[in-house]
Amino acid sequence: MALDEIRDKIDAVDSKLLELLNERAELVHQVGEIKRREGLAIYAPEREEALLQGLIKKSKGRLPEKSIRGIYREIMSAALALEENLSIAYLGPKGTWTHQAALSKFGVSVRYSPQANFHDVFEEVARRRADYGVVPIENSTEGAVNHTLDLFADSPLRICAQVLLRIENAIMSNCAKEDIEVIYSHPQVFGQCKNYLNKHFPKVGLVECSSTTKAAEIAAKTPKSAAMGSPLAAQLHGLTVLEKSVQDSATNTTRFLVLSETTCPPTGNDRTSIMFSVKNEAGSLYNALQPFNELRVNMSKIESRPSKQRDWDYFFFVDVLGHCQDPQVVECLDKLERHCSFLKILGSYPNID
Repeated sequence: MALDEIRDKIDAVDSKLLELLNERAELVHQVGEIKRREGLAIYAPEREEALLQGLIKKSKGRLPEKSIRGIYREIMSAALALEENLSIAYLGPKGTWTHQAALSKFGVSVRYSPQANFHDVFEEVARRRADYGVVPIENSTEGAVNHTLDLFADSPLRICAQVLLRIENAIMSNCAKEDIEVIYSHPQVFGQCKNYLNKHFPKVGLVECSSTTKAAEIAAKTPKSAAMGSPLAAQLHGLTVLEKSVQDSATNTTRFLVLSETTCPPTGNDRTSIMFSVKNEAGSLYNALQPFNELRVNMSKIESRPSKQRDWDYFFFVDVLGHCQDPQVVECLDKLERHCSFLKILGSYPNID
């Protein structure tokens, strides 16, 4: 088949796609009207993941899972923007990894509201100035993000979804690699790239910044300097990416949480996050954790943080597999509460890999 003939066929397919997308938008609009009448949330993370999984299973062509997710992310983002002017608060500024996580979850069509710190993200959602918030919770090499954990103690917000984002830090500059005298970045990025920096820049000064985007902004204005962060930060500030994927670990992933006023309904494959504090008695933590073993509820994560209420008093943060409405999880948490001075369910949400 000649090139012009193939292009004509592509044009015809594009026309059909546009017609079908508009038809889909009309159906989504009808769903939105029903949801508004019944007082239901427009965005449904449990429905979203089920839809994506179903599409991936149905696909028999050349498109890989990553491409299918990317395409439908923007289709669903456009539909959300048509039905409701969603606002997403995230730990800013633009170009941070949290910004990219928010984009990967909600697409480019909704409105984004960058916030200066973790507290402000929680506050924007709690005061209904934003519909959802996106914050980091842990990194596979650097561990938990304590600021996020601490804010859950007093916040009324719940977790409704999570985002797993592969972190590939780049080194970016407006000068040659051998001319760099100082590198700017967020302290967590320096931690993720420690071996690379020791090998390639052993005598270069490292300056910590509040975000990788701020680092890129400074490097763009400072001679003989560089920044480390996302390629998006380089693009936003006109820097050249000198080298990609410079983090020490090949599996450097950050988990982000989506904050909402309500948690997510059961999907059949869920994760539940809780926090609790045990009574000041001998063996209290051991006794508190026993129900997880007895009822075979898989505890996939545990962290501790000072409660800041009394000396040597701690909050424990635990992730379990299952939904907070599952009978087995309900029984487990009921038994756990007997040994706790405080117990809070932070939310249940789809357990994506």
